[in-house]
Order: sequence, then C-alpha cells, then structure tokens
Amino acid sequence: MTLSEKFDVWRSKMPYQAGSLALVGILTSAALALANQATEKPIADSLQKDLKVSLAQVLPVGSFDNDLAGTTVKHQGRTVYLAKKGGKLTGAVFETSSKGYSGSINVVMAVDPQGKVLGVRVLSHTETPGLGDKIETQKSDWIKSFIGKTLPGAKWAVKKDGGEFDQFAGATITPRAVVKAVHEGLQWYVQENAAILKEEK
Repeated sequence: MTLSEKFDVWRSKMPYQAGSLALVGILTSAALALANQATEKPIADSLQKDLKVSLAQVLPVGSFDNDLAGTTVKHQGRTVYLAKKGGKLTGAVFETSSKGYSGSINVVMAVDPQGKVLGVRVLSHTETPGLGDKIETQKSDWIKSFIGKTLPGAKWAVKKDGGEFDQFAGATITPRAVVKAVHEGLQWYVQENAAILKEEK
C-alpha cells in the first residue's frame, strides 16, 4: 500500500473527520471573534454619537450649558442625563421603550423639573417602512406632538382609543406604542424626580 493510499484510509476514519470538523469550528469561531472585536467599538461609538445628538434634540435650544453626557445619575437601572444652565436644573433626559408592531421602539425623552415634556425622539425601531416609520422626524413631525404635555393635562392615548394623539393610516400599533412609552416614562420621572435629584447631590 502506497503512502497516498494509507493517507486516504486514515482520512476516511472517524478521528480525521472529527478533527477536521473541530478545526473548522475553531477557525470559524476565531474569525467571528475577530470580526466582532473589529466592529464592536465603531458600533458603540456610533450609538454614543447618535445618543448625544438625540440628547440635544429633545431639549430646547439654549436651555443648558453643561456637558449632558458627563452629568448623569443612575437610578433604578436607568441613566438620567441632567441638563443645567448656570448650575440650575432645567431638564432631565432618559430613555424609555415599548413594544411596537415589529419589535421594541426605543425613545429618548426630556422632562422639565415641573414634569412637562420638553421633547421626544426615537432612538431605534424596526417598524414597517412607509407606515410605522412616521415616528421619525425625517418622515413627519408627529413625535413633536408630545412637547408641552403633562400627566394630568393630556389624554394619553391615540385618537382611536379616545386620546389626543394622531394615529397613522394602517399603522395604529406603532403610535400607540410610542404614546405608551412616553406616558410611562413621564409617570416614572414624576414619581422618582425627588429621589433622582437627591442622588445627584
């Protein structure tokens, strides 16, 4: 039996096949790990950049002069960004979310010290393009309808449910979810406001 024939016989046996499979698995895992490491930081940096832009968008122009990203409080698992002007608190910004039609809708919202909504922006969603994506400012001004709303003063539902917020033709679930997220976020902040400020001090 030639050396080539011996190799063919050995290669057909289980140890060779198992070893080859294990080697492929190891190489694939290593490649995925390297790819993950290469993309993880750029993705994190991009998300952080988007968050900083959104933080500024939900607050009125000129309403703060501090570094929002550097003035934070961790409370009940949430990061609260405190907006200040001349050392005085002018608003609090935090994230909230609710389940939409295609998945979680994540928003960032700002509230003033008296519990009035200053602004809301969608950070991420997977809603249907052309229908649910009207929650984005690039598509419509719908998200701006939350500005100035307070807990006792607004009817926190879409019009179809007896509330005051418009729904979209063919996509009621999406605006309903955003209204729910903002309403719950505002309730949380009003309830926890004193504790948040106490932790900040």
